[in-house]
Amino acid sequence: MIMQKSHAEQLDALSAALPSQIGIWTAEPKDRMYDRETIFRYIDGAGEVYRAYNMRSCLSRRYTSPNAPAIVLDIFDMGTSEDAFGVFTHDRDGRAVDVGQGALYRPGWLSFWKGRFFVSIYIEEETEGAKEAISDLSRVVASLIKDRGPKPGLLLKLPPEGLQSRSIRYLHHHTLLNYHFYLADENILNLGQQTDAVLAVYQRSGKRAHLLLVSYPNVEEAAEAHKTLLHHYLPEAESTGAVVVEDGKWSATGRKNKFLTVILEADTRPLAENLLREVLAAL
Repeated sequence: MIMQKSHAEQLDALSAALPSQIGIWTAEPKDRMYDRETIFRYIDGAGEVYRAYNMRSCLSRRYTSPNAPAIVLDIFDMGTSEDAFGVFTHDRDGRAVDVGQGALYRPGWLSFWKGRFFVSIYIEEETEGAKEAISDLSRVVASLIKDRGPKPGLLLKLPPEGLQSRSIRYLHHHTLLNYHFYLADENILNLGQQTDAVLAVYQRSGKRAHLLLVSYPNVEEAAEAHKTLLHHYLPEAESTGAVVVEDGKWSATGRKNKFLTVILEADTRPLAENLLREVLAAL
């Protein structure tokens, strides 16, 4: 309860500091606040995504102007910078923008992360004036968030050669993993709030592969997840290492201490084996 109160107080402070006007747009009289339960009243479809990244609270402010599209500002307190980065990686489409610690702009929507906050600003209809306004608003909000924060340490374990940086997804739950790379209906890797996972795409010499690295709370849970993966997904990998899966692609898996690595849909066997060997060596 104390932690929840502190998060709410932080968003209250941001609310008080936010501009009441951006260009011709004026803030509506009252901001809306949401927690992990009430977020579904606001964004029913995407609410579970934010909860999967341990969302604490959300501040929503609407700016309006006669004869102009509304601008909606949402500031999510994710509790940690790692989870703020994680929810940012859930949708990596768009043009990179120099705001916060990473920002993207798609038609009508700008999002960025900074510290433990994920910020979303969208316009109900894209106009040149509205685009300029949300750009200005994003920089104001970023300036009000004083603290910066680290990315997940798990990213440092990824081999650098051929890593497609825009492909990186940081997550905890198997539903989010399946959204980006379908593995199985069941949670065969035992992913959850206590696990950290990173999914990334590699390209080397024109060949492509996915790499999934999972950190478990302890060695025992990692070993159990590895056993389940081998049984349900890669039964031949235990004896042969890399194995051919559908469409002639290759997969491989290995565990070291509390870390589990899975190479998925590699175009060639050498790529699968080399990636696996490099990750295990880095752990």
